[in-house]
Amino acid sequence: MLRRIRITFATLFFIAALAIFLDFSGTIHTYLSWVAKVQIMPAILSINIVVIAILALLTLVFGRAYCSVICPLGITQDIISHIAGRKKKNRFTPSKARNILRYSILAIYAIACIAGVGIVTALLDPYAIFGRTANQLLQPLWQWSNNLFALIAEELDSYAFYQVDVWLKGVSVLIISIVSIIAIAILAWRNGRTYCNTICPVGALLSILSRYSLLKIDIDTTKCNGCTLCQRNCKASCIDAKQHVIDHSRCVVCGNCIEKCNKQAISYKWSFGNNSNAPTITEPDQNKRAFIATTALIATTAVKAQIKNDGGLAFIADKQAPQRNTRLVPAGSASASNFLSKCVGCQLCVSVCPNEVLRPDVMLKPQMSYERGYCRPECTRCSEVCPAGAIVKIDTALKSSTQIGHAVWVKKNCIPLTDDVDCGNCARHCPAGAISMVPSDPNNNDSRKIPIVNEERCIGCGACENLCPARPFSAIYVEGHEVHRTI
Repeated sequence: MLRRIRITFATLFFIAALAIFLDFSGTIHTYLSWVAKVQIMPAILSINIVVIAILALLTLVFGRAYCSVICPLGITQDIISHIAGRKKKNRFTPSKARNILRYSILAIYAIACIAGVGIVTALLDPYAIFGRTANQLLQPLWQWSNNLFALIAEELDSYAFYQVDVWLKGVSVLIISIVSIIAIAILAWRNGRTYCNTICPVGALLSILSRYSLLKIDIDTTKCNGCTLCQRNCKASCIDAKQHVIDHSRCVVCGNCIEKCNKQAISYKWSFGNNSNAPTITEPDQNKRAFIATTALIATTAVKAQIKNDGGLAFIADKQAPQRNTRLVPAGSASASNFLSKCVGCQLCVSVCPNEVLRPDVMLKPQMSYERGYCRPECTRCSEVCPAGAIVKIDTALKSSTQIGHAVWVKKNCIPLTDDVDCGNCARHCPAGAISMVPSDPNNNDSRKIPIVNEERCIGCGACENLCPARPFSAIYVEGHEVHRTI
């Protein structure tokens, strides 16, 4: 019964966590964004006291149920381990707790969080790893499937589906995502929860609390006949059936041992004893055995050609990002330093951005750029889904009055001067009315008009940069502000 309850809740959480990353319609996150906010590290970084207290209480009562039910990366490992178990049953063996290693990693993670070393936290956080995998590998597959249905629907004169762009958001992040999930998949295929109990900082943090949990897996020595079925099915490798001991700091309360025990010698019951000094499990000799770890997590993304043909009449080069002196971060993040210090790099904001403005950088943190779209003042999706408090929730009124940067005119790229034609695209589409067109020659009112920017009114949305017809670099671009302000 325990195992069935765990699987039911884990399935629901996993589907919900995956759905908010795959959804490109902007509807699912309205109802399910809370799933991201109940993850431990985002809750800690956002100082969400309520969630932190609930998860701590959950662990103190039930043990490390979070790892088996709520954490999507933990559930992913269970899925991979279950598939591997079909080829070889009763395959696990008890092992020593690598306490020095896992608590050292936890200490490094904590120091990195305090010091603001984002690359370390993004690489180690389990929710960030899951998010990058979903965003970089699974979302493109989902979008391609949608586009296939859209083509079929078009042939049937139906508008049930619509085409969406599938684009490469970051080569380095894609490579890191593939390497990370393959490494974790191999560990799960071979030994179940090795990553959780050796590397994961969340697992190390919860292991401290789980030693004192009120409900624990317990072995009744009067009923146990020493068959070792429990330890051979423990994916956490924390049961030593011969010694009748369980390392509760590593137990994820999966219920496998209870289900496999034929003598009903194992139960999940109240335990008021202090197990802070969990018995040390002697590591047995590992029998060498061959195995084949097949991984099918290969995702390819389509990259648009640098040169497009416009109706056979003109060649239009793709836009290239300008060199910005200050990073652009979304409205609601208050400042670049606040954004970078709290962001876990889960890529959820990248997944839900409908304007293709957000994309990951080489440090695995989202950044804004306007080659593919601009940050529409009426869109607040990234602030609605951020689980870590890197982007706080704001409404459209505050979004429209938050200055995240200001536009800068680049004379050498401006079409009225380079091609001697009228333009005015930037002024025409500026939602803040911050751009005006003036004669390029102050002494000749009939000269070609060029833009001037009122920096006090500009909010840095990037409409001017995105819609500027100059190629490959726009004649006007947005320079970020270190600290945002309300205008």
